[in-house]
Amino acid sequence: MLEKGQFWRNKLLREHVSVVEDKLAPSIVFTNGVYLNVHTKRWIKANIWIYKDRIVYVGDRMPKITDGTDVIDCTGQYLVPGYIEVHSHPAQFYNPEAFAVYSAKYGTTTLINDNLRLLYLLDKKKAFSMMEEFQQLPISMFWWARYDSQSKLINDDEKFNTDDILSWINHPLVIQGGELSAWPQLLSGDDRLLYLIQETKRLNKRVEGHFPGASIDTLTKLKLLGASADHEAITGEEVVRRLELGYHVSLRYSSVRPDLPHLLQSLLEDNLQAFDQMTFTTDGAPPANEKGTINNCIRVAIETGVDSIDAFRMATLNGAKYLGIDEVVGSIAPGRLAHINILYEKDDPTPLSVLGKGKWIVRDGSVKINQQYIKWEEYDFEPFHISWDLTLDDLQFSIPIGLKMKNDVIIEPYAVETDITVDNLPTNNNDSFLVLLDRYGKWRVNTVIKGFTNQLGGLCSTFSTTGDMILIGKRKEDMRLAFNRSKEIGGGIVLVHQGDILYELPLQLKGAMYSDTFENLQKEKSEITKIMIESGYKYNDPIHCLLYLSAIHLPYVRVTPKGIVDVKDQDVIVPANMR
Repeated sequence: MLEKGQFWRNKLLREHVSVVEDKLAPSIVFTNGVYLNVHTKRWIKANIWIYKDRIVYVGDRMPKITDGTDVIDCTGQYLVPGYIEVHSHPAQFYNPEAFAVYSAKYGTTTLINDNLRLLYLLDKKKAFSMMEEFQQLPISMFWWARYDSQSKLINDDEKFNTDDILSWINHPLVIQGGELSAWPQLLSGDDRLLYLIQETKRLNKRVEGHFPGASIDTLTKLKLLGASADHEAITGEEVVRRLELGYHVSLRYSSVRPDLPHLLQSLLEDNLQAFDQMTFTTDGAPPANEKGTINNCIRVAIETGVDSIDAFRMATLNGAKYLGIDEVVGSIAPGRLAHINILYEKDDPTPLSVLGKGKWIVRDGSVKINQQYIKWEEYDFEPFHISWDLTLDDLQFSIPIGLKMKNDVIIEPYAVETDITVDNLPTNNNDSFLVLLDRYGKWRVNTVIKGFTNQLGGLCSTFSTTGDMILIGKRKEDMRLAFNRSKEIGGGIVLVHQGDILYELPLQLKGAMYSDTFENLQKEKSEITKIMIESGYKYNDPIHCLLYLSAIHLPYVRVTPKGIVDVKDQDVIVPANMR
């Protein structure tokens, strides 16, 4: 077994050599197949030997000892490396195991995961222990280490103290730092942040940026301060700008940013020939109504006109080399983990069969993996216990500054003209009450949001950036009912209108994550979205709106545990109230 995602013990290494020397039988042998050698950019016919979780031989020979070996004839089939998601947010409504299992069914067998949710919900010891437990999966789970909270927390210095962040950076399963959403502070002279970046680089680990709309000068300065990559380009020109400055660039294809087709079209029109410094990412949830994750990115690339070998390399070797894990994943070659996808056709990246760490995830279209590896209760991932009550005093509004939605995730301030001292707001406009509540009942921030609904009575969500509670609605009594029902079900999302509960979705893992499969969650999310759109939600994804209400890396104003924050100046313009 691969230890800590990086190396095998000496005894196993000797066994691997013994298999090649015909002293031990391999576990699996693929014969007569054509595999993609991503190093030479050629399709080659070969026999591939697997021993336990590792590829030990690729070539013309067949093993002499095959006792217990699963010999598989791949005539007419094509083998490619397991795909890599280089920028995974594994706990956005779904849980990391569910997302990994779902992704693996469609060929993505390596994920580089955001650690933010673990930071918010677990102490360091339990988080590290859980990361080790994820190694049981037949999927490679690596992580990145956040430098900041991506919000304004009451206890920011405690939660994101230097010693803990350094512990994360030094963990062997953590292979990069970031994403660097606090870059304005870095450019303004934050030497603590610069120190953390330099410590990451000293360990030969990468630093992932988050630089939407950054100019050439800004990108240049951030490169000088240690940034390695960025995934925020939304035009072909922005992609090229980053490439020319030496950045590694991830191209997005997600439910919020389905940019990939027009980015690739622009690059091809610009006659770009070099794709080695580019990878794919879904940057969270994949686009709705499409099955899989990185397999869809490869498909879009091929359909847009990218050479198929370049497209497969963008999903495999490119990311592995960039992250320094190409000796472990990213290719079909001796010494790599046995992450292999078997395809019907060269240009169809959705696999017929998927092998992960030498175990069948999907075989001949039949799913073999179950979502039952992680014992969540051992990490105190129980239903969210709310030990306090919401009172009418918590639903008093007077501040004339509100949040106006421009789309699912962009919010600007506005002057509230509606009378917000009443119990029920009128339905002839799209102003709604908004309260951000501390999950432990210590503070609250009361304001108004425009554009979320023009009629829904009340919504309560324990799903948010910071893990605190969000209340939105037109009617205070409906908001109280939604809160009380959320309390009864142990956290989740509850929709209420005129005293009736329209929908409820329990989030059994601390009120932050869904415990069931990713596929079932997609159905639940679709139903919530349908109800919200019928209730006047004007955009595409209300769940993403809830997630990013407190995220200060997005313009222009946010509601955070410290109050309403001007993102550009990082000033608290309306402070939180203690309860």
